[in-house]
Amino acid sequence: MNVMLRIAVCLCATLSLCAQTAPPKTWIDPDTGHRVFRLTGEPGSASLYFNQNGYSADGKKLIYTTPQGISTFDLATHATRSVVEGRVRVIVTGRKSQSVYYTKDGTIYATDVDTLATREIAKLPARNSVSVPTVNADETLLAGTYIENDGQDYNSNRSQQPQQQSLIQPPNKGQMMEQRLAAHLPMAMFTISAKTGEVKVIHRATDWLNHLEFSPTDPTLLMFCHEGPWHKVDRIWTIRTDGSHITKVHNRTMAMEIFGHEFWSHDGKTIWYDLQTPRGEDFWLAGYNVETGQRTWYHLQRNEWSIHFNVTADGTLFCGDGGDPRQVAKAPDGEWIYLFRPELFRNQGLADPGFVQPGVFHAERLVNMSKHKYNLEPNVSFTPDQKWVVFRSNMFGPTYVFAVEVEKAQ
Repeated sequence: MNVMLRIAVCLCATLSLCAQTAPPKTWIDPDTGHRVFRLTGEPGSASLYFNQNGYSADGKKLIYTTPQGISTFDLATHATRSVVEGRVRVIVTGRKSQSVYYTKDGTIYATDVDTLATREIAKLPARNSVSVPTVNADETLLAGTYIENDGQDYNSNRSQQPQQQSLIQPPNKGQMMEQRLAAHLPMAMFTISAKTGEVKVIHRATDWLNHLEFSPTDPTLLMFCHEGPWHKVDRIWTIRTDGSHITKVHNRTMAMEIFGHEFWSHDGKTIWYDLQTPRGEDFWLAGYNVETGQRTWYHLQRNEWSIHFNVTADGTLFCGDGGDPRQVAKAPDGEWIYLFRPELFRNQGLADPGFVQPGVFHAERLVNMSKHKYNLEPNVSFTPDQKWVVFRSNMFGPTYVFAVEVEKAQ
């Protein structure tokens, strides 16, 4: 065996040993002073997308996915439990019951995360590219979209059966979004009765309808987006479940202004979203009050921009998952999990309810993410007690769910 071959064999053996070694369960980040926990033990496990409700209604359990199905993590005891087995797509957890909603083999189910009792909700509509991503506040309705063209759709070469969602962003995502937007496929937005399974179409368009999310408090208010490259669409909208009161949330005021990755405040009063004026140059987290129309903008520095943001239940703290230099902000040092403390500027001038209320985020770094590959988006969220920020990461190779304490370690 020559020297190079021996080196190659040793390297393969070392890599194999490393792959079998589980990452640490906990450590204090030397760059931030905050304690980090690995919550899951299954390689390939992941917390939910940032705007999906991923906590049980009683606030005691975190729902996460594994290659084998859906599991829970008890936030008090740290015990994990498998609650659904098989290839599924999680919708959300209920805000009223202890149920997790999901699709499997063309059917929507709900499983109680405590008792494991499972009930069938409804069959998915037999349509193309059907998606049901949200459940309303009182768990009486679900909502989704499909493409209306008798089977000949843009994604006709793809299986329409819901499977476990891919966690990795495709390298050609930008090109795909350009092509899908240009296709102007006829789409329908619909609701499904959780009691009877009745399907009602509430909106039709040739815009690309996506990212449906019910208000966490108003069971008749639904947020959705016109999907596509953000600089080419008016993205954020709301609609009532009877199809009325279609409202545009943000009006563009300059060329190349972009806004998106919208999410609800926990009290259902505010829609928060990433705003850039213009794209890649000046960064805000913007808020729109759905009751009063009042707008609040918090300013961020380039390195503090994050792919996703989130907010605590009481609205006093925000978090972000950062981004690498390949993201839209081109941040040279943005690979961090962030905590943000908001501050509104005191108005010493004219008062007008139509004015944007400006402020700033004071950032604190929680976790160094320089070893994380950002083709996997971390998708931050606060635990219900507001003590941890939960995220998913591949910093050790396979994907696991992690959490970092908001307070610094003593």
